[in-house]
Amino acid sequence: MGATAKTVLLMGVMTGLLAGLGYLFLGGWPGVIVFLVIAGAFNIFAYWKSDSLALRMAGAHEVSPEEAPRLHRAVEEVVAMTSLPKPKVYMVDNPSPNAFATGRNPQHAVVAATTGILNLLDDRELKGVIAHELGHVGNRDILIGAIVAVFAGAIGMIAQMLGFRMMFGGFGGRDDEESNPLLMIIAIILLPIAATMVQLAISRTREYEADRTGAKTTHDPDALADALAKLEQGAAQRPMQVNPAAAHMYIVNPLAALKGAQFSGLFSTHPPIEERIARLRQMARTGV
Repeated sequence: MGATAKTVLLMGVMTGLLAGLGYLFLGGWPGVIVFLVIAGAFNIFAYWKSDSLALRMAGAHEVSPEEAPRLHRAVEEVVAMTSLPKPKVYMVDNPSPNAFATGRNPQHAVVAATTGILNLLDDRELKGVIAHELGHVGNRDILIGAIVAVFAGAIGMIAQMLGFRMMFGGFGGRDDEESNPLLMIIAIILLPIAATMVQLAISRTREYEADRTGAKTTHDPDALADALAKLEQGAAQRPMQVNPAAAHMYIVNPLAALKGAQFSGLFSTHPPIEERIARLRQMARTGV
């Protein structure tokens, strides 16, 4: 299954989870409609505000070509290989090597890099990273991530409300005798977990696709592969403290190196670095 088809399928699953909670919470199809409308309103907010929130959480600040000539030059060289407009360029004063992109669409995009990544990578590797981030922009992954995060957050919040409603009288929108307490308990426990797993699966899928898009943009998969190998080691040596809700934005998981925060499989925001590098090496061998 292609990355786009997989993403659409997973977002359909996320919508179904939210609709299921609406059915349980308010009782029947009116609850489904109400909760989907609420999710739509939250998504409108995320569309307009997710970029500014992400930059604020990262502590990023905009830099001019005079302040960060090497970073601007890398962005300009990669943009010249695409049909995208040049994004705004931001810097994060942090020694941990990492980068991310945000913005509701290509016309309002931002690419941000830490000071650590500039000190670690050579120019070729830096362009590979920038191409990856612009791949996210061109693939609309930032908007997809914001929407999915809203759905997952809404499912968690509604499940919690449903739990309180059960404790303080009533099992949902229907009469108690028509409700199934066991089903309610199972939904309260499992649906938020399922939503988180779907959110993380979408994040991993989009990382693979951004790697592929970036490598095809520069026609140099090895550059991004070399960068990822360096970033994994550099992030382990210099861990980065970030809000867990923003970890998925970065090119490598900034939390993976922290003690007790080693994630793998279904509960990881990023695919394994080894698998990402292997796919890029395969692209280099077969040509892009």
